[in-house]
Amino acid sequence: MNDTQKRGRQNPSRVRDHLANERTYLAWMRSAIALMGFGVVIVRLRYFRIPEVPHPSTGWKLGLLFSLVGLMTVLLSTVYYFISRHTIDDDSYEPSTLRVILFSITITLLAAWVIYYVFTATASPMSFLAPA
Repeated sequence: MNDTQKRGRQNPSRVRDHLANERTYLAWMRSAIALMGFGVVIVRLRYFRIPEVPHPSTGWKLGLLFSLVGLMTVLLSTVYYFISRHTIDDDSYEPSTLRVILFSITITLLAAWVIYYVFTATASPMSFLAPA
């Protein structure tokens, strides 16, 4: 039986599983893009600080970390997509709890650092963040 005949009689449940896998992959891609975007925004926040601050700004480190986590999300979600695709075809798919927990902990730590950074950064008098 050739590939065309096999595709014509695929199990509808398996098709739904593959479509769900693709939707999950796209959701991870959106998350990765958002993380990289947050990284850029955080780096831009350093321009709202007073230039004469004696200690160097750490905003660029936080922005870089967000961007790197976004990049790693792209890479890992792509690998996981193909692993899931293979296990769906083999009818041996098992959801990954560890991946969700690790990603949640990573985002929680980054969010805590952002909150700390935003509320401890000295705002420039010319900034829209400073009260008038």
